[in-house]
Parts: sequence; structure tokens; C-alpha cells
Amino acid sequence: MLIVEDDAAIASGLVRVLDAQGYDVRRIDRGAGAVAAAREHRAVLVLLDLGLPDVDGIEVCRRLRAELDGIGILIVSARDQELDVVAGLDAGADDYLVKPFRLSELLARVRAATRRAGPTIPAEAEVLTAGDLRVDLSARRVFRGDEEVHLRPKELELLALFVRESGRAVTRARIMRDVWDTEWMGSTKTLDTHVLALRSKIGPESITTLRGVGYRFDPT
Repeated sequence: MLIVEDDAAIASGLVRVLDAQGYDVRRIDRGAGAVAAAREHRAVLVLLDLGLPDVDGIEVCRRLRAELDGIGILIVSARDQELDVVAGLDAGADDYLVKPFRLSELLARVRAATRRAGPTIPAEAEVLTAGDLRVDLSARRVFRGDEEVHLRPKELELLALFVRESGRAVTRARIMRDVWDTEWMGSTKTLDTHVLALRSKIGPESITTLRGVGYRFDPT
């Protein structure tokens, strides 16, 4: 595991805690060497701060995803605005955790990220349909009518779950467990951002928010 964090106090705490959990941890304090360090260390997961002194963390995330496609990327940042989360996920991050955070939540996110390292959807010969939507899981492609809809990996998994459960309520806890492979710890900013992205790509009328519960997918 690689930690990219320039704050020495935060970094040392993360290293100490993760090392105690049995992870092989390396830390660097600059973004420029993140790709090389991750490759050399054979890191499965990168914990990435955004406020780095040399290169913005969003750019570091893009470089990591472009050059080490299968690696897990968990952004850990004090930037808590929705636009920041969207930018991080669009850059290729798998998850986004806002500082300050509970240690139990960090460890849960780390466990989930390391378990799902590599492809997240098995290559299964399954095509899901709902209304004019077609989700081809083996090809990892989504079509609305004859037009292809380009989704990020987690958006595709989220849509697949919604399509399977069309017309039924899907709780936030279940979504976090099935799509992010983690127990719901109370914060679902990453989930909410993915739902917003899905609505923009497949139509806002398809996904209904059920306050205090989760979401329901109603194909058009």
C-alpha cells in the first residue's frame, strides 16, 4: 500500500495504524513520484491526498489510473465540496473519504478497496434490460436504445444493481455492500455523487430518491 501525503503527522498516524493491521505500507510526500513508487512497491492500493505541494492530487490520480489501471485509489482529503468529489471520481478514484474521518471508516474503506483490487465485475455472459436500457456485463457496455452510454466502472455496477431491482427500493446499506463492498458507515457522499452522474447520463426521471431509505429505479 502506498500513502501519498505531505502532512507528516497525518502520514505517520496512517502508517502506524495500517502497519498494525498487517499492511505493507510505504509513504511518500510528493505527487510527482507516485506512479514510480506504486509500481516499484507493487502497491494494490494508493491512499492519496489532494493538497500536495508539487502536483495537485487530481492530476496524480489521473496519472495513476492511466499508467496503473488495475490499482485501487482511495482519495483522503479535506476538500469536502461535491465538485471536489466529482473531480476525484472522474479522475479515476475508486472512493473518496473526507478528512477528518473515523478510523473505523478508513479501515473499512481500505479493507473493501484491497478485496476488490482488479476487475470488479466478473466476466459473466449476462445482459440486463429495463425499458430501453441494456447493460452488457461481459462487455462492460451500456446502451440506451441504439446509443451507447459511457459509464465509469462503479457507475456500471450501480446501474446493474438498479436494473436487477427495477421498481423496488434499494437501501443505501445494500448499495454500499454490493457495489462498494463495505458496510455503510453513515457517509455516502461517494454514492450520492455516482447517482448524480448516472442521472445525467441515463435520465434524472429514472432514479427516485427515497428519503431515509435509498433509491428506486423506474425504467422509462
